[in-house]
Amino acid sequence: MNIPNNIVKILVLFVSLAPSLLWSQTKEDIQKILLKNNETYIPDFSYAGYHNGEKPLPTPKSTIVYATDFGVIANDPIDDSKALLKALEKAKTIPGNVVLELPAGRIILSSILYIERSNFILRGAGSDEKGTEIFCPRPMMYLKDPESLTELREYLVTFDKRQREKENNIDLPFSQYAWSGGMIWTQVPGERVKSYLEKYDPEINVLTKVISGKRGETTITVTDTKNLKVGDVVELELFNKEGQNGEIITALYNNSDLKPGSHHWQFPTLPLVRQQAEIVKFTKNIVTIKDPLMIDIKPVYEAQLVEWKHLAEVGIENLKITFPDAPRVAHHVEPGYNAIFLTRIFNSWVNNVVIHNADSGILTEEIANTTVQNITTTGNNLAHYTVALGGVHNVLIKNLKVYNDAVHPMSFNTFSTKNVYQYCTVFKNPILDQHSGLNHQNLFDATTVYIKPKADNSYPIFGGGGADYWKPSHAAFSTFWNLNVQVENASKSLSILLNGLKDGPFATVVGVHGNATFEVSYEPNSYKQLINQKPATIPSLYDYQLKKRLKL
Repeated sequence: MNIPNNIVKILVLFVSLAPSLLWSQTKEDIQKILLKNNETYIPDFSYAGYHNGEKPLPTPKSTIVYATDFGVIANDPIDDSKALLKALEKAKTIPGNVVLELPAGRIILSSILYIERSNFILRGAGSDEKGTEIFCPRPMMYLKDPESLTELREYLVTFDKRQREKENNIDLPFSQYAWSGGMIWTQVPGERVKSYLEKYDPEINVLTKVISGKRGETTITVTDTKNLKVGDVVELELFNKEGQNGEIITALYNNSDLKPGSHHWQFPTLPLVRQQAEIVKFTKNIVTIKDPLMIDIKPVYEAQLVEWKHLAEVGIENLKITFPDAPRVAHHVEPGYNAIFLTRIFNSWVNNVVIHNADSGILTEEIANTTVQNITTTGNNLAHYTVALGGVHNVLIKNLKVYNDAVHPMSFNTFSTKNVYQYCTVFKNPILDQHSGLNHQNLFDATTVYIKPKADNSYPIFGGGGADYWKPSHAAFSTFWNLNVQVENASKSLSILLNGLKDGPFATVVGVHGNATFEVSYEPNSYKQLINQKPATIPSLYDYQLKKRLKL
């Protein structure tokens, strides 16, 4: 068949323009999705990470302390703990930036390495076969009880916290290491990390009271500024002083009909919202912080800025941490094969770390503006967590690869806010867990999961753990962007129901796609777009928002 030349020219022109036409249409659709309208609200997640995502991870000029100078010998059968502790103590005494350099090969660690200073890097020779392996032969249950977990241990006994599984003949007390502790542990000595018992409540250094502020903005009105300094990192706290029907509960759950658990009102001195931020400037009683507010601030919340003690510019990088194969007893009674515990750090990072056979790979509490990237977890043991986010703000988990089984492969836990899992892949039994406790406004971004559906062709990808007294599974405006689901033995003719959460109000789910056809059930009041479509022009919401904010 002969096609006239003018028709050929039109077809060629259409083919050449098709990508840009498609791009424009897709971009327009996504711009509509990003609008803060009555249907949905998508927070600006771009503040997550080291220096709010504005700087790459550093390689500062530093004084290097070589662990080998203190008796660490790789690849021999002698425990290196005492030598490592001597090297760490030396590093604490040196001013300026310090690197504790570990040798290539296997070194043996059976004591906790407490990192308690700023401007410090623990650096190995790499995470591959030719790099540094820290082998931990014994779980933490056989070590001296950490002083900083005294309150947690008392809490577990006082409230008889036990794992009870009648069908498995299990009635055992919770371990203090089920969600805390690590063989490498950042901390500010003497500073409480997490609230468990009111009698341990410390005296808080209140810098000023906060009168008002608007969600999404970075300015607040305070009573006075005499105790504030530009550059200080402070914690903003909001409270529920009104009981079960407190206005702040309504705001956090966006007027949802779900009934929150008792912890939302039983502890009026416990801040329900907290965010750590740097003070940028202030004029009279108007203070600008480097972090947008998560909700409107009202007088009834009795908001305040308080002193927040922390470490800064702490890095852990280029190493592998391994544990032996160990039999599993039960959930919450893990013996403490925990690799890294990050507490009280700001503008810090973990990079290029492989973790093998851990009960929990990286646990976090009370940290902010931290990047954890290029992490791989492997092993034969069933883990509790891989990299978990609990009680933290603006933390970016980037390029996490999970090859081992874990109860919670990725998890936003109690009080975690504005955090991001980006470019992460879970290869075995994935669950995108939101673990109750007023975690909200968190993002799963450009995530890939490999699933084996149940017999009814469903899979509970959206998880919601945690205790009933902290339910629902999350507050408003959790976000899922570009979820790539790879189904075992799939075809496009196979329809899979992705479900699992019925108490997650006002979530946004955009761009669920993969090698099958999907339906998405997410309750209640979820906002869903581009199901069975990939948001090709904006594969990462975090990257899109960061470039837009920085005008790149």
